[in-house]
Amino acid sequence: MWSEIWFLVRMTLLTTFRKRKNLILYFGLPIAGVLVSTLLYGSQSSPDLRVGIVNEDVGKPVTSDTIRFVERLDHVKLVNTTREELKAKIAASDLDAGLIFEQGFADSVLQGKPEHISIQSVKGASVTSYIKSMLYGYIGNVTAMGTIAAGDGGKFQQLYDSYQAGAFKLTSESVNDTSTTREMSYQSIGFLIMFMMTSAVNLSQLILKNKENRTYFRVLASPVSSRTYVLSNVIVNLIVMIIQIAVALFFMTVVFGIDPGIPLDAMIFILGLFALVSVSISLVIVSFSKSTASANALQNLIVTPTCLLSGCFFPRSIMPETFRRISDFLPQNWVLESLGKLQAGDTLMNIGFNLVILLAFAVVFFLLATYKFGRNNDTRNFV
Repeated sequence: MWSEIWFLVRMTLLTTFRKRKNLILYFGLPIAGVLVSTLLYGSQSSPDLRVGIVNEDVGKPVTSDTIRFVERLDHVKLVNTTREELKAKIAASDLDAGLIFEQGFADSVLQGKPEHISIQSVKGASVTSYIKSMLYGYIGNVTAMGTIAAGDGGKFQQLYDSYQAGAFKLTSESVNDTSTTREMSYQSIGFLIMFMMTSAVNLSQLILKNKENRTYFRVLASPVSSRTYVLSNVIVNLIVMIIQIAVALFFMTVVFGIDPGIPLDAMIFILGLFALVSVSISLVIVSFSKSTASANALQNLIVTPTCLLSGCFFPRSIMPETFRRISDFLPQNWVLESLGKLQAGDTLMNIGFNLVILLAFAVVFFLLATYKFGRNNDTRNFV
């Protein structure tokens, strides 16, 4: 039996990959998925905010120091301008925001009631929130001095000079931001999942193609049984997908230098388990199809929509609650959720429930395909 299986496996592989386009289809697309993820997230950066400054409170040290504080903020570029120029430049998108210090700003801070300051922007909180949080914190400290001084200019100046002198030191260290690389790895795996499912259906369709060209029945006329024939197709599927996983992870980690934040052995194990699920789903599609055309139609109805709902193309968190509930019943979601938990620091033991769910998906779909194949003995559609 095993000699017959390996003979069929070898012949199927040789026949399939004799065409170069199949090499691109099965192994080039996962590489393309990693490349697309790299381009999508690798180009993300933190551009400088262009902020226009209108200083109408000229000659006041508090106002000048506040402007210098904003200028020292990371990713902020200041441009001195007037009110009229500010409105025109913001409208023309030459500036992202405008900061206006009206006359009397320094005096209001001295009195402990900061006023005469405003921020203008047409881009909303996405631009102004960073400046507001930093600027208002600084102004709050200076305002507290004004409250303590209770209108005494000399006392306020003493407190203010002491604050500016900086009796304490702040040291900072830069750390690597791993969020981008994790997003790239997440997106790469999402594309890989879709390509694995597509490849599984395409390889399982060989059963239908061989029925249509009568090869299937000539094989069964030999000592090879139908069970042996289907099992050889399953093995071919698993071999191709294991190579897909290896190629995708090699290009992701070695060629593109993306650190997924997960041990490779754990990632390979989870994706290998999903390979079983993909094969089982592909056999269900083939078992319910009367021809390759109907199998292609079922593939389009099942693979792409379920990958979309599971978060293979974009984070599941941005989807409505109803769609997230639906994705709980999809195996792709359990794979991505498992990888997300591993990135958060969990181990394979901690995600044992997820692994059991994936195994259950594979068992259920294999049983369903076996039952359907056992009852599908009608050969007239292939005459």
